[in-house]
Amino acid sequence: VKEGTHFDLPIALGILCEMEIISQETINDYIVMGELGLDGSLMSVPGILPASLKASMLKMGIICPKEQGSEAAWALDKMIIAAPDIISIINHFKQNQFISMPEKELLEESSNYIDFKDIKGQENAKRAIEIAAAGGHNVLMVGPPGCGKSMLAEAINGILPPLTSEEILEISMIYSISGLIKEGKLISKRQFRKPHHSTTMAGMIGSGSSSGKARPGEISFAHNGVLFLDELPEFQRDTLDSLRLPIETGKVLIARANSHVTYPSKFQLITAMNPCRCGYLGTAGLECSRAPRCGEEYMSKVSGPFLDRIDLHIQMQAVSFDKMVEFNNDNIEDSKTIARRVKKALDMQKQRYKEFGFSKNADIDGATLEKNIALDDGSKMVINDFAKKVDFSARSYHRALKVARTIADLELSETVKRHHVLESFSYRKINYKSFIKV
Repeated sequence: VKEGTHFDLPIALGILCEMEIISQETINDYIVMGELGLDGSLMSVPGILPASLKASMLKMGIICPKEQGSEAAWALDKMIIAAPDIISIINHFKQNQFISMPEKELLEESSNYIDFKDIKGQENAKRAIEIAAAGGHNVLMVGPPGCGKSMLAEAINGILPPLTSEEILEISMIYSISGLIKEGKLISKRQFRKPHHSTTMAGMIGSGSSSGKARPGEISFAHNGVLFLDELPEFQRDTLDSLRLPIETGKVLIARANSHVTYPSKFQLITAMNPCRCGYLGTAGLECSRAPRCGEEYMSKVSGPFLDRIDLHIQMQAVSFDKMVEFNNDNIEDSKTIARRVKKALDMQKQRYKEFGFSKNADIDGATLEKNIALDDGSKMVINDFAKKVDFSARSYHRALKVARTIADLELSETVKRHHVLESFSYRKINYKSFIKV
């Protein structure tokens, strides 16, 4: 069944072969994709990059629209015919003209991230964001309006390492099949996706057309990047709970009537919320008459299992006017300094887990964690004390240990020590009611 415009060009070339205008043998070694205009011009279609990778595996070439030639060049170093129109293809095969190989191009995306040194106060929150970046951990920031939650979330891309070549291909393939690659230029920066809280479940995890074709959602567009959910309780509960499995597995299966498609969705989740609906719970003179019950009701909109998958819970306060006036960023670390520390920690993890197939502390399974946690006697004592006093789930326990391993990596320590575990447990959700009461 023909669906979409991908097959316009192959159908046209098939007809030309039957009319003996071009030889069948000349196109046997090519995958052909392209939309054909009424004037014979070729227009772009989704999916050129994955099609080119498949052609490379099959030792074939590809025929595609000219503006997508650069996209195909990332997978093939020869046998690319990127033509402006069908006449050019005919002339090329008749050797009346020559279509040159396209060059690889990356999308020039802005690198003007918010610098950590320009964020006033919030040193504890900055520390937590650094830990999150250094291990791929999920974060929840709770604080009143205007305290800097969104700024911190948007600053994280400035301390994450650049995409590797493999990561560039992975994220670009997702954008390619969605028709979002412009002028054949691949995605070059980690994506920061910030969907509105009115986003539906289909928009978040992926959706299908009337014909059943599954398309990626926000969590796949955030693959190898950051998914920022601001005003967390305002999202539909079902939408948030649909993220629980992708958070654990790094992929999402979209099942529709005519298709079952698995898309990668290994994203770093950063979330933010006010402590209550009015936003000023615990702030003298500003909180509403329903405090503290309003805060408990507001938090109850987010399910416990979803919160259990968040590694670092950060309580933030508004920065006082005096501190804002006195603020001087000369002695505050900038994003480049923090990024170097984060990179060293991630390099340690990549080296440690290379035989296990992981690259970050947040991704490892329980067995790999137990083999590589390297607890000293002091840290074991802390864990035993917490186990007697706090009812941790197995998931919470493992996530806390992963954060402790990241904190140790930031200090370039092969051993997880007592203060690493103490800091890690301080970020865990123990009693959320007391957590939101300032």
